[in-house]
Amino acid sequence: MHLFLYGPPGSGKSTIGRILARRLDRPFVDLDALIESGAKQKIRDIFACEGESGFRARESAALAAVIAGAPCVIGLGGGALLKPENRAQAEAAGEILFFAADAATLQSRVNRSPGTRPLVSTHASDCVQPPQAGQGKPIAQLLSERAGHYASFPRRVAVTDCPPEETADAAQAALGLYRVSGMGPAYNVHVGHGLLDTLGARFRELGCGDRTVIVGDAHTLPLYGERAAAALRAQGIGVSLVAIPAGEETKTIATVAALWSAFLKAGIERGHAVIALGGGVTGDLTGFAAATWLRGVRWVGLPTTLLAMVDSSLGGKTGADLPEGKNLIGAFHPPALVLADTATLATLPARELRCGLAEAVKHAVIADPGLLDALPRFACCQAQDAAAPCSALADAEWLAPFVARALAVKVRVIQQDPFEKGIRAALNLGHTVGHGIEKATHFAVQHGEAVAIGTVLEARLAEELGLAKAGLAAQLADLFAGIGLPVDLPRGIDLAEVLAAMTLDKKKSGGKVRFALPVRLGEVRTGVTVDDALLAQVLSVGG
Repeated sequence: MHLFLYGPPGSGKSTIGRILARRLDRPFVDLDALIESGAKQKIRDIFACEGESGFRARESAALAAVIAGAPCVIGLGGGALLKPENRAQAEAAGEILFFAADAATLQSRVNRSPGTRPLVSTHASDCVQPPQAGQGKPIAQLLSERAGHYASFPRRVAVTDCPPEETADAAQAALGLYRVSGMGPAYNVHVGHGLLDTLGARFRELGCGDRTVIVGDAHTLPLYGERAAAALRAQGIGVSLVAIPAGEETKTIATVAALWSAFLKAGIERGHAVIALGGGVTGDLTGFAAATWLRGVRWVGLPTTLLAMVDSSLGGKTGADLPEGKNLIGAFHPPALVLADTATLATLPARELRCGLAEAVKHAVIADPGLLDALPRFACCQAQDAAAPCSALADAEWLAPFVARALAVKVRVIQQDPFEKGIRAALNLGHTVGHGIEKATHFAVQHGEAVAIGTVLEARLAEELGLAKAGLAAQLADLFAGIGLPVDLPRGIDLAEVLAAMTLDKKKSGGKVRFALPVRLGEVRTGVTVDDALLAQVLSVGG
């Protein structure tokens, strides 16, 4: 579907539109430029010769022509959707993102390019009055006249004088739309409320044949399996539902073998795709089974946990555990599509929600400290019983943009380094120690909890090495504790077992475990080796 960018003159639709088009791998169309090309006249000359009504007629015709073409990013003029029929066409053909800015910001931008916008004056005025003949209106007057119209567009992004790339980041978070490339075919990631119901149409668009298998665990399949299957069956796609046991301890090659058998029974061929419905374990196992079935079939991720949405469903790292350690077997096999339906988070137990927040905090530490501003909104998950869901999230309008912004950090990192040769190792923050904790506690400490503890301990390592200023570990501990996550090693944990598990970590190089250590909020140093004695010392203090 198309992506329409709409807003008042000077709001940056063309500039941001070109950035979004590049990121989403779509053509960009500036509707005003298209009109000028067809008329072989500038917009101001069309207004002079044909009046506003003549221009609007050309605008409607150009919009209809663009909508009839291939999906693209479309920058609209500031009044293009004033006509109800134009708006109806746009809403039926795609998403509309409104660019909101104050009058002062817009006026300063308009003043830099005088004469290009016939309806707007380059002289600001606080007075709302008719302009003199041949002059445009001050932008404040135009905003006042169109206030109700502009306010009626719910999906919005605030425009300031920050760099265009930052505005594009905010636009993608508002849209919940990303395209990931660099490892095999590029794929789209969608974040939003109610996306499970679109699964059938999106699956059909991918050209994945007439049958599929939905893999879920004992928790997710009863909640969402039939709903996902119904969306597929409505498109004439045959569906088999396959349940696997829940929990990290089932992330084994035996479970992968069971999935291979299910694929065989369902008649999955190379042209088909299978679907992972659930958290990180389900995604890792289904993705690895897909990578190795018939030497590779496509798979689609439907993450239903916060942890999977912001982290494990992205990047194409699939695999299973061995008794000796986590993720020692696996493959880089990216999904063909990821649909993160944030409505599913309303049924997620509070403990699982906290685990996802651990990964979100990790992403804030890596590259986006602004994510931390949203943590107070998750107070419900701290007060909630660990096994009970946080029902307050059911209708939280801020949730999808938060999830989209959190996963954007990983998207940007894996785009730069798909196969973890360099900067992608930053995503391992907290995981080197964390995986050791999981193994030593036989997964009684869940993944996100272990990441929280691991991040704090790795911050202490960074402080001891002089990479971080004293106090960073305490700051991170306060952040994690504030959302109900543990920050100290469990009492009685076998430190020797933690250390032994870390020596088998898949991030080893040249016989040495390489750490990603935090330097400050927003910066992580990768490839750091740590002396065994120092590591043992920090772990002993953290117990």
